[in-house]
Amino acid sequence: MRAEQKTDVKNSVGRMAFVILSVLIQAGWILLIVLRLNRYSWLIALISTIAAMVVVLRIYASRENSAYKILWIMLILAAPVMGLCLYLLLGHSMVLRFMTKRHGEIKGKLADLIAQDPKVLEEMDAQDRAVANQSRYISNFGKYPVYRNTDVEFYGDASDGLEAQKKALSEAKTFIFMEYHAIEDSTSFAGIREILARKVKEGVEVRLLYDDVGSVGFISPEFIKRMEADGIQCRVFNPMVPMLHVFMNNRDHRKITVVDGKVGFTGGYNLADEYFNLTSPYGHWKDTGVRLEGDAVKNLTVLFLEMWNSVKVTDMDFARYLPDPGYTAKGRGFVQPYGDNPLDGEPVGENVYMNVIKNAKDYVYFTTPYLIVSDELGRELRLAAKRGVDVRLITPGIPDKKAVFQVTRSYYAGLVRDGVRIYEYTPGFIHAKQCVCDGETAVVGTINLDYRSLYLHFENGVFLYDCEAIKDIKADFDGLFPICQEVTEEYRSGRSAVLRIGQCILRLAAPLL
Repeated sequence: MRAEQKTDVKNSVGRMAFVILSVLIQAGWILLIVLRLNRYSWLIALISTIAAMVVVLRIYASRENSAYKILWIMLILAAPVMGLCLYLLLGHSMVLRFMTKRHGEIKGKLADLIAQDPKVLEEMDAQDRAVANQSRYISNFGKYPVYRNTDVEFYGDASDGLEAQKKALSEAKTFIFMEYHAIEDSTSFAGIREILARKVKEGVEVRLLYDDVGSVGFISPEFIKRMEADGIQCRVFNPMVPMLHVFMNNRDHRKITVVDGKVGFTGGYNLADEYFNLTSPYGHWKDTGVRLEGDAVKNLTVLFLEMWNSVKVTDMDFARYLPDPGYTAKGRGFVQPYGDNPLDGEPVGENVYMNVIKNAKDYVYFTTPYLIVSDELGRELRLAAKRGVDVRLITPGIPDKKAVFQVTRSYYAGLVRDGVRIYEYTPGFIHAKQCVCDGETAVVGTINLDYRSLYLHFENGVFLYDCEAIKDIKADFDGLFPICQEVTEEYRSGRSAVLRIGQCILRLAAPLL
């Protein structure tokens, strides 16, 4: 564990190591049993070959991304027994089927409570039919409506977002919902915990949800006991369990705070010290977020209730958490918080990004900590650049994961050859997940430009159109470019043969990184 992360609070690194070891032992035991049955080797070989072909055909016919399918097909055909074991472990968990059914039922009930107002889409149609079609897609296939009557404030520094959250939490009257991929029971969370405990005493209902793997380096299971001692309802999403069928490959990567159903926050930052530069393991950490107030907060409330009840169904009286905010927006624009999940086969996060790129006329800018794009997304970026659109991507200058950083850089050459410009954030690690297009539309949220965010994780974002906050997002990009190093020309000339081979091997495993 990095020195910057050490605190007096125990974490769960040992528990994670135990789970990984247990899974490896289980998989190894199965493999050993098969291999020791030598006298039946011909039969085992026949059965494993038939099973491998059946599974490969199933994977080939699935709706999965092509790169994800190729990885599993190659692994299973090269080593049928090991490949099948790993696929059952990571690629096709029985637990996933149960989760899909329960999550779908909950989402269906919630969707009925936030039906799309057709007048809002009509107003969007009158302004820009292409943008309206983007919102229509999110509403029809994601089940998250677009709203007016919502004010948006953008925070170019995560610390400003955290302070705004504390203020909103202090003013809570009825309920507080918080859902985060990672929580560290340290300095940054201490102020929030104090506010939450105080609010519980005032009669406010407080719920806290975090991802087990995301928080494994920061807290232990004892964290829940400490929260519950303060009266804070606490749940952990997808806890690590040493079983053969595990749901460990699909994590809750969302970052959501809802106060009274009237004010909401989301963005790229978790509730851990490094996100606010209280510790600096990777240079300066750059993260952003948004504050919403008004009708659109309903979508964030629904997103939280989806995940809370997916862990354990406790109540289905959702309407009481979706009040009329009684708010009149000061600004203009359309606001559409939305979610993406790996259970419904609809890659909403990727499709929203691709629609933004497809509709770009002058420019489209992205920041992402990891750049591991699908063929489809990469093609949209390159086509936009070929049309004459100014396409720019900002990635970290100091990586948090070196192998993933090398995979990220492996995509540069193919993009820059077609006109995409690449920048690396030299002050440190950029963790913000945002884009802005033509000064008209923007997205801020948790969705990276990588396979995990686009296909494997539960994510959320906010699509903005014609909002004042879009100017602030554009200004944030304008402030970033001068402190980044443009590496476009460096990668336009190509790479050495050895480097290309190494990057090809890494990119083969990219869908699992």
